[in-house]
Amino acid sequence: MSLLRVLGRPMLASMFVAGGWESVRNPKSVAPAAEPVVQPVTERVTALPDRTEDSVRLSGAVQVVGGLLLATGRLPRPAALAIAATLVPTTLAAHRFWEVDDPSERSAQRIHFLKNLSMLGGLLIAADDTGAAPSLLWRGRHAAHDLRRDARLVRRSVRAGARPAAAAGRVRAKLPR
Repeated sequence: MSLLRVLGRPMLASMFVAGGWESVRNPKSVAPAAEPVVQPVTERVTALPDRTEDSVRLSGAVQVVGGLLLATGRLPRPAALAIAATLVPTTLAAHRFWEVDDPSERSAQRIHFLKNLSMLGGLLIAADDTGAAPSLLWRGRHAAHDLRRDARLVRRSVRAGARPAAAAGRVRAKLPR
């Protein structure tokens, strides 16, 4: 594993472990801000808990577990996707800068919104990072390509061997018995 991955993954994950842990321990502090986003989502996704505090706690738990997996390099791609899935509603709930009237508070919320957007980009890059190992899709494509190439080689070899065999058969048929 490269040094960039060894250092970068824990750095990226640290914010989610810390923030997620706080959401798990104290969901009531963020529940009022999360309410406008959580309720429409829980109405559409029946697998999520109905209470906002429970949804906040679940989101925090996903961030803690995903952050730890990402930081340690265990299942980093699914972990990054799971964290990214929790980051979108978190950002929309906590940093609604377009609803703030005070210019300084609006600017601060916009900065936090863009920070979260940047972290989402980092998570998407981490989710796509195969760690220098080819992905399953790449392996499948190349295996199919290799099979097609081998099939062409076998077909050429059969054709090349069939011509002399056919000529030998014709010559043998003309010989007296």
